[in-house]
Amino acid sequence: MLQLMPADLAPIDPTAISTVLAPDFGAARTLPAEAYLDDAVLRWEQRHIFDASWICVGRSDLVPEAGSQRAIDVGGRGVLLVRADDGELAAFHNTCRHRGHELLPVGECRRKRAIACPYHAWVYGLDGELVRASRFADRPDFDRADFPLLSIPAEEWNGWIFVNASGDGPPLSTWLGDLGTHIGAWEPERMALGERHEYVVAANWKLILENFVECYHCPSIHPELCRVSDPESGSEIFDVTGMWIGGPMALRDNAETQSLSGEGDGVPFRKLSAQQQREVRYFNVFPNLLISPHPDYLMTHRLVPLTPTSTHVECAWFFPPEVTAQEGFDPSFAVDFWDRTNYQDFSACESVMRGMHSPGYRPGPFDDREVIVHSMQVLIARTYLEGRIPPPVLAEPAPA
Repeated sequence: MLQLMPADLAPIDPTAISTVLAPDFGAARTLPAEAYLDDAVLRWEQRHIFDASWICVGRSDLVPEAGSQRAIDVGGRGVLLVRADDGELAAFHNTCRHRGHELLPVGECRRKRAIACPYHAWVYGLDGELVRASRFADRPDFDRADFPLLSIPAEEWNGWIFVNASGDGPPLSTWLGDLGTHIGAWEPERMALGERHEYVVAANWKLILENFVECYHCPSIHPELCRVSDPESGSEIFDVTGMWIGGPMALRDNAETQSLSGEGDGVPFRKLSAQQQREVRYFNVFPNLLISPHPDYLMTHRLVPLTPTSTHVECAWFFPPEVTAQEGFDPSFAVDFWDRTNYQDFSACESVMRGMHSPGYRPGPFDDREVIVHSMQVLIARTYLEGRIPPPVLAEPAPA
């Protein structure tokens, strides 16, 4: 029997997700398959999770200088990023106030002193104010001030651009909380891109996030990673404020960094402590940015849901700029390692995705090493039930 849901709540049976919220960690069960397979659920997530969140759309070099304009897609919404004359970032709905024509095709970038609509030649300043509307100048009933581009909150943080598509999210500083204190030593605003890979993974976006935040699976599918990192060392979870979660994993004594040989081909970031030079950190910035600082490189995964069963993943490797400037610098020691590890992870996520299509799939229990997975699923389940994103809460596993 079809159960009707209030408009703001997710189109999913509340009883199907109630066991995720069981007060006893040992009794909790994972989300039902429909949370990963249903088109209607993903459409709801786009509006109530992604639009309501601060989404990372890339690095600041998307609009590198004054006059730079770039059109991007954010959950099906066209967004125009603009770098103003004073260097400040702005974002607008990518639609002209006259007839709605795109100001710039999605994916394209240009550098101009003004924003011009190619349809009827309406022209806006880089601040979004209407400067000229052809053939409207002599109309006494027309006021240019009534037709500015509609803005979208956008901010830069440590070299990344974040956008809040709904326009009613909390301040970015509240969303990110104290994350900056945990990655500040890597000076992410000055690091340089070494290489970028793009993947289309045949799995739901939540499965990729869940896989990232636990190493219960590492001995089973990551022999290369386990040779250079101890998977049992990843049990610490940072005390955090904001919409992120994460912790460190120790390098083994024989490893300088995470690479196939355990050796690096760069230098450590210049401000790291002795402890930071012997660990890798993993941060999940909800809902779409994964940050992995290593001693000598920093890797990110940026997720864009495509369908309930497919996700675009952009993986990027960054290094200290003094290293990338060296003649002959080769980032492959980091890229090759993670390309292989990514393939292992993505293959596992795709297998889980296929398994969820089976009539034999049932929600399963959480291992003590999956506390963060549980926390994320509780966050998702509460969002489904409340129609808004609540603050994350960590569960306490039962004593062994």
